[in-house]
Amino acid sequence: MDIVYIRNLRVATIIGVYDWERQVRQIVSLDLEMGADISRAADTDDIQHTLDYKAVADRLAAFIGGSEFLLLETMAEQVATIVLTEFSVPWLRLRIGKPDAIAEADDVGILIERGVRC
Repeated sequence: MDIVYIRNLRVATIIGVYDWERQVRQIVSLDLEMGADISRAADTDDIQHTLDYKAVADRLAAFIGGSEFLLLETMAEQVATIVLTEFSVPWLRLRIGKPDAIAEADDVGILIERGVRC
């Protein structure tokens, strides 16, 4: 299995459980590793035969930017569902971080894997 990835996709959104977090948009950062077979795209040099990372990034930025979540866990599950179903990705590793959540830390967040890695 090949992997198409996106690193540090940054999106402003409403995220968090505290009252102040419901009033301001915060940045979340996403890293995605998505299973794909890129061999046909390599043979044809045609984007139609690969996973279009720009389309994935645009879809996720629109979804997250227009959503309001309490927990990163909920966001992660919904993002994973979008990637796996809408883009026919068999396997996904997703990291979502809130870089400004804890002043003493560079980043906090979660890492999940979904699907079957071939």
